[in-house]
Amino acid sequence: MGSRKRIVADNRKEELKQIAFAKLNNCPISPRKMRLVADLVRGVEVNKALNILKHNAKDGAPRLEKLLLSAINNWEQKNEDKSIDEAELFVKSVMVCDGGMIKRIQAAPQGRAHRIRKRSNHVTIIVDEINK
Repeated sequence: MGSRKRIVADNRKEELKQIAFAKLNNCPISPRKMRLVADLVRGVEVNKALNILKHNAKDGAPRLEKLLLSAINNWEQKNEDKSIDEAELFVKSVMVCDGGMIKRIQAAPQGRAHRIRKRSNHVTIIVDEINK
């Protein structure tokens, strides 16, 4: 690795130490369905977002709720001097990216076959406090 790449990589690592985030990889729900749930909590205060996810009937809601709790816990570990009640946490961003695809074959009439693509996704949640 060259010296410039190492400097850039070190700077990126330092920035990530300040950000409280959580990642969920290879979630077996299509990204389109997960984005519907992610759009509900993007930019919302953390307690309200947890309430929304707890009472949502969509399939991605329990997974996103668990991921949000993990992001909150990561924030608490990085900010031990602050209390979670005083700092007004909110969901800064939720990114849902395409994951791997499992390809299957569905039998069709007259000797043909159709492709079935079982999609998965990667979700990243970033939690931050409101600056006053």
